[in-house]
Amino acid sequence: MASPRRRLFEGFRLRELRRRVGVSQAAMAARLGISVSYLSQIENNDRPITDIVLLALAREFPLEASEIGGEAETAALLRTIDAATDTSVPADRMDEADVRRGLEQQPLLARRMVALHDAWRRTQEQLRVLDDRFDTGSSDAAPLPWEEVRDWFQAEGNYIDAIDRSAEALAEALDDGPVARALEDRLRLWHGVRVASEDGDGSQLSRFDDTQRLLSLNSSLPPESRNFLLAHRLVRYEFANEMRLVVDASGLIAPASRELLSVGLANYAAGALLMPYGRFRAAAHATRHDIDRLRQRFAVSFEQACHRLSTLQRPGAAGVPFFFCRVDMAGNITKRHSATRLQFARFGGACPLWVVHEAVAIPDRILVQLAEMPDGSRYVSMAKGLVKPSGSYTRPPRRYAVALGCEETHAADFVYADAIRTGGAATPIGASCRICPRDRCDQRAFPPAGSVIEIDADRRSVVPYVFR
Repeated sequence: MASPRRRLFEGFRLRELRRRVGVSQAAMAARLGISVSYLSQIENNDRPITDIVLLALAREFPLEASEIGGEAETAALLRTIDAATDTSVPADRMDEADVRRGLEQQPLLARRMVALHDAWRRTQEQLRVLDDRFDTGSSDAAPLPWEEVRDWFQAEGNYIDAIDRSAEALAEALDDGPVARALEDRLRLWHGVRVASEDGDGSQLSRFDDTQRLLSLNSSLPPESRNFLLAHRLVRYEFANEMRLVVDASGLIAPASRELLSVGLANYAAGALLMPYGRFRAAAHATRHDIDRLRQRFAVSFEQACHRLSTLQRPGAAGVPFFFCRVDMAGNITKRHSATRLQFARFGGACPLWVVHEAVAIPDRILVQLAEMPDGSRYVSMAKGLVKPSGSYTRPPRRYAVALGCEETHAADFVYADAIRTGGAATPIGASCRICPRDRCDQRAFPPAGSVIEIDADRRSVVPYVFR
């Protein structure tokens, strides 16, 4: 017989949460879907916090909900409901009330269901990868080193705990004042490295002479890029052991893959140093993830701040789950990570209906979109086109766009969602045409892999075939 679920009396924590977010009892009760008197009884510990209230808290206040009931209990409830109500699973959808009763009465069965759902998602992702590889003629080819490293970071959730915590500790140890000065002082005093500027055409961002212990940075670099390169050089000294242990435990065999992983870990550590986990997570929550305010506060670039938001997955102190990607002028995804259910195609470009493509052509303007995937999941995404000067007329500037998004349920914590009406009509998008099952899309470039097409010469539509 399953052990009964403990009665949760943490009214004082709920009251402190309400006061911290600055809402009245009436407003809080409305957001949780309960009466004011019921909320008052919970806050006074006259009634326990039930699963339904815990679930509402997790959805309305995802960053604070773990303070009430604990991260593990809240996560178990959310994962069980997610597994049971996933509309993409070929089975009848369960009611949330039934799921909550099942979790309470049969916790072992609920955990088993979550494990099976996780396994099903992994097989679906593997199937998408195989379909994509087959359709691009890559089915027999071994993954390239950069593909191996990219997939390794995805498997790790793009969060490396040992390195992230070390970077946070180092950030606290650095001298107060301008970031660049603190980094340069640490390099000079602790590692004997001098920093100098040099002119160039922009083709080389930095150059390190180990004999002279001299780091030369291109004089045309903007301050945030200069700071990142300083941090990158510093973490290679400070966290050499930590990074070596991660590489050794990665399972990557090819020398090129291991070297690329080392570079990727240094990039990760540099970002974690410039944007220390605790302070950055708190600032992100306080600003509702306003990228411009975050980049100014931490002296980083727009892209760096977006990327860092997608890494806030520390157990017990996770941030809002975001997806992040960078897309070039040709539609290639040159950087990607997703802490959400949305997964990008491994090969080829992204869905042409995604607003990120429009953003590439309109630099320095933020575009917002509400999109729905074929599995029914809905996302609010922000996209901005960026231009990086080359430093020379003879070299064209780099033009691309970055996109950051979260599930619609987190819209209240995403300032960009204010620009659209959530809950309304959404743009139907997919991962890519090769693996998208939508059969009524005017933007389809080709049928999905493994499908059978049918052509009717007497009927004409935008797409000259149907598929099954």
